[in-house]
Amino acid sequence: MREFFAMGGYGAYVWSAYFLCVVVLGGTVAFSITNLRTLLRTLSNSQQGPSD
Repeated sequence: MREFFAMGGYGAYVWSAYFLCVVVLGGTVAFSITNLRTLLRTLSNSQQGPSD
């Protein structure tokens, strides 16, 4: 199992690249969901008409 994680001496590079990729993709998903919720809320408010 240690050999698998060591990846022939390149383990630090490989696993840090995987980690960075997961962080970036996770951030992109979170950012997209946040923007979608904001857009849906804005559209919902605009369809209700002006509030007096």
